[in-house]
Amino acid sequence: MKLTLARIDSLQCPPEKRDILVFDDEQRGLGVRVTASGGKTFLAQYTFHGQKRRIPLGSCNAISLAKARDAVRAIMGDVARGIDPAAERQRATAEARQRAARDALTLEALLEHWRSLHLASKRERYAAEAGRALRLAFRHHLELPAADLHRNHVVKILDAMALRGNGAMAARTAAYGKAAYSWAMKRGAVPANPFANLPLPPPVERDRVMSDGELAAVWRASEGAGAFSRIVQMLILTGQRREEVGAMAWAELSEDLSTWTIPASRAKNGVAHIVPLSAPAQELLRAAAPTGDLVFPGLRGAFSGWSKAKAALDARSGVRDWRLHDLRRTMATGLQRLGVRLEVTEQILNHVSGSRAGIVGVYQRHDFAEEKRAALAAWGEHVKALIKF
Repeated sequence: MKLTLARIDSLQCPPEKRDILVFDDEQRGLGVRVTASGGKTFLAQYTFHGQKRRIPLGSCNAISLAKARDAVRAIMGDVARGIDPAAERQRATAEARQRAARDALTLEALLEHWRSLHLASKRERYAAEAGRALRLAFRHHLELPAADLHRNHVVKILDAMALRGNGAMAARTAAYGKAAYSWAMKRGAVPANPFANLPLPPPVERDRVMSDGELAAVWRASEGAGAFSRIVQMLILTGQRREEVGAMAWAELSEDLSTWTIPASRAKNGVAHIVPLSAPAQELLRAAAPTGDLVFPGLRGAFSGWSKAKAALDARSGVRDWRLHDLRRTMATGLQRLGVRLEVTEQILNHVSGSRAGIVGVYQRHDFAEEKRAALAAWGEHVKALIKF
């Protein structure tokens, strides 16, 4: 039948059938499907490698007969050139879906999924720091598709951090990014990891140990009011980590202020840690009047103005080229000078490597509580002697 508008209008599906196909005598491969409900749609039918294919073209009410013939003519032309139009359409549809899924997974969405689905079981401090570092470094990419963050973008951003003197932070950020994208790759969310095998220089191991004179100068420059000053002095006396001391809570201290228990959720290695407090440390705590949950609060929540406060401390003390973490190494070195055994020092620092690593850590369960208390008491007396000198 040569299809015309009038003939298409008159087509009806027999009551006993779900639908019928009527083909055009003018354009080979053009057909009309008529359903029992009265619907009529154009379609193209062709044979490719011995298999019949059909492609719907649209409703007869939406497409003119002339355009339907043109569409079928183009399809038959592709078939003559060895192209399977149906397969091409399926491929294009699949690619469109993949692009839509890729565009929907922004870097921000990937980081949020990583936090809620994977990092929820990890240490709270690691989860917070990893998200903060990646969002800060890649803040201009957060709303872009995660799959569009390429290796050259990552290298450029991390190189800029290293050139600003933040090489260690660049290395940590690279490690966080590699972990996040590795997790996403395993889930099939991204095709590649732009953080893998980056050309980063190895981190420089610091070995700065402050002299007794420098330690005394820093202590004297820290005397006076202010959370940062008390944090620095507590760092000197206990040798604990900056973030652990900075977020110290009154609830973590014993009633008599003789011990401080750092919960596993705040300890870097995820292991709860009991720190005996020397007499100078207890005096420092008694001088800090409680004004909330935190011992050393900042203006809003935990203290956060580290860089500015440290620069001011350097100016007052005259000590240069040191970091707060060097106080931890300085105390550890000082304990060795005082004759404290290495395993006791490592217990004080809450290290799980060194003498506590491997099989020794499994079977050595002694907590060295008395040895730690004696060592920190001796260190406290040593510090007192320095600042009175």
